[in-house]
Amino acid sequence: MKKSDIYYLLLAMAIVPTAYAVEQSIVELDQVVVTAPLAEKVSDTATPVTVLAEDELRLKVGHSIGETLKNELGITSQSFGSGVGTPVIRGQSGPRVRVLNNGIGSNDASAISPDHATSVEPLLAERIEVLRGPATLLYGSGAIGGVVNVIDNRIPEQLPEKLLGGALEQRFDSVSDETATTMKLEGGKDHIAYHIDGFFRDRGNVDIGGNAIDINAARKVDPTLPDTLQSTHGFINNSSSDAISGSAGLSLVGEPGFAGVSINRLENNYGIAPDGTGGEIVRIDLKQSKYDLKSELKNPFPFAESLRMKLGYTDYQHTEVPNGQEAAFFTNKTYESRLELTHKPIAGLHGALGFQAIASDFAAIDKETGDALVPQSLTNSYGVFAVESFKLGTLNNQLGFRVEDTTIAPEGLGSLNYVPVSASASSLWKINDSNNLNLAITRSQRAPQVQELLANGFHDATRSFEVGDVNLREETSYNLDLGYKFKTDWMRAEIDLFHNWANDYIYQQRNGQFVDEDGVICPPDTPCFPVVESRQADATFMGYESKLIFPLMENHYGLVDLTLFSDYTRGQFVNGGDVPRMPPLRFGFQLDHIKGDWNSNLRLTRGEAQGRPGDFDTATASYVQLNLSTQYLIKQIKDVDVMVFAKANNLLDENIRNSTSYLRNFAPEPGRGAEIGVRVNY
Repeated sequence: MKKSDIYYLLLAMAIVPTAYAVEQSIVELDQVVVTAPLAEKVSDTATPVTVLAEDELRLKVGHSIGETLKNELGITSQSFGSGVGTPVIRGQSGPRVRVLNNGIGSNDASAISPDHATSVEPLLAERIEVLRGPATLLYGSGAIGGVVNVIDNRIPEQLPEKLLGGALEQRFDSVSDETATTMKLEGGKDHIAYHIDGFFRDRGNVDIGGNAIDINAARKVDPTLPDTLQSTHGFINNSSSDAISGSAGLSLVGEPGFAGVSINRLENNYGIAPDGTGGEIVRIDLKQSKYDLKSELKNPFPFAESLRMKLGYTDYQHTEVPNGQEAAFFTNKTYESRLELTHKPIAGLHGALGFQAIASDFAAIDKETGDALVPQSLTNSYGVFAVESFKLGTLNNQLGFRVEDTTIAPEGLGSLNYVPVSASASSLWKINDSNNLNLAITRSQRAPQVQELLANGFHDATRSFEVGDVNLREETSYNLDLGYKFKTDWMRAEIDLFHNWANDYIYQQRNGQFVDEDGVICPPDTPCFPVVESRQADATFMGYESKLIFPLMENHYGLVDLTLFSDYTRGQFVNGGDVPRMPPLRFGFQLDHIKGDWNSNLRLTRGEAQGRPGDFDTATASYVQLNLSTQYLIKQIKDVDVMVFAKANNLLDENIRNSTSYLRNFAPEPGRGAEIGVRVNY
């Protein structure tokens, strides 16, 4: 352990109080899912739901959405070095996992390519919800993995109790010498509510356990690499990053409802791990401006409970900068609007219906040559949806339906049109107070996105020559989800089994060829790059998520729970072969201790080797990851709450290769590090 790690751990021990608060009775509260069409309890949903909020979210929050959610069942992070971390749900990523910010799409470029960071920032989140099943149809077709909604109260929906309130948070992380500062101010008076927030984060190169480059694996995949690669030991070169963001929102709140607007600005600069050849060092300079309008009318019509409207405009761009020279320039200007009506119960049906429209102007152009990696493309998508809930005896049922019309008009090419149709049904059977059984069936379609269709050129950040396929068809998935929950005083158990049949599944994979930056087969002594193609084939996915929770102790020393957990996803093509970039089998245990306002946990995760990496890719070894975290809440010091927390990550300093990452052979996951922080709420 490095001196800096020891310093942070000692400091963490110093700030965690040894004197315990007077023990209070522990009441387990059931989380309410607000992203669903009708706010409902987690225990009443027929599909797996993940909710992170309040103290749990503050302790788990990472520098990306994927990093924040990666320890949740069925969820991993698709890292591309330390600057990128998008969520992978049951092996699905990119356009199959829709990331929302307050119910509106992030509309960045993170679903387009694995090197693109999402613009949604977890440091500012007050709540993160992950949905699957019928409710996802409210937000888009084709979300086989699910919907991730990051909620930050940027547009206040209720009038705060005081004129001035807020929070200030400071974090330090030794693994990258990171410092992160987050600020929030909000309040209101006389029907006017406001919200101001911002953060600043600065990270150095990321420390790792061992070598950055797995030279044997890298050369196995790419034999054009030189015999000797320049690999760093103990850290990843060019993995530093810095980001700054600010938001302001204002609402008019009254008895009939509310209406509000907000503005956000984000700037993020991060590096891509080098390939060891001594060639290009690539950084990505990301900038985004986002403008949102949101309103709700309560009881607008005799048959309606609420009418909600959301309108957002996102101006996103990022520039890839190899060796200080601007190259690929990605831009995405998007309008998204939603109109959603929640109706009162009619003939036993209670739900929501609505309309959604998205208009996007996307392009990827090489600034140096003027060539288009993806030609400028105008995409217009219109969708109607409905989600209805009803009860039949002891069964809680939900039906969902969505139809979209999507047109993509690339510059210089003919228009492409798709009509995805999706439907879903789920049912929860509350057998008794101890046993619940749930079943969900979904048919989901999605249109191909622009890069899958139209990419044709060298991409600096991925160091590959990407080739799309304009003849791709809609992807159709049939998903079956079966779950069981058991709860008694001595144990709680949850298990979810799933099986997905995906027709015309779209994926990117190397074809075994190597070309130069112009797409010409490599002559001798010329830098070569792999060709990555968009392909389509029938595939199946199956797996499970499970956990068992045992209360081990409850006395004056506190409460101790033991959680055993495991998840697994297997993806394979119907005609043979493995779907690339699948997560491995994971299992482990977590010990939680709670006493008054102090809680701690110890988590050990075993990831098995991923020996089915797909064609032209490499297997990843097994690993053991040991994490420790603790936090203490000091309540009401002159109307101020103070929470101090500390985390020790990857205590065994394992060199972990992420099987869902395109850069697994060049950028392992962070090594041993200590993180401390303090959050003040007032």
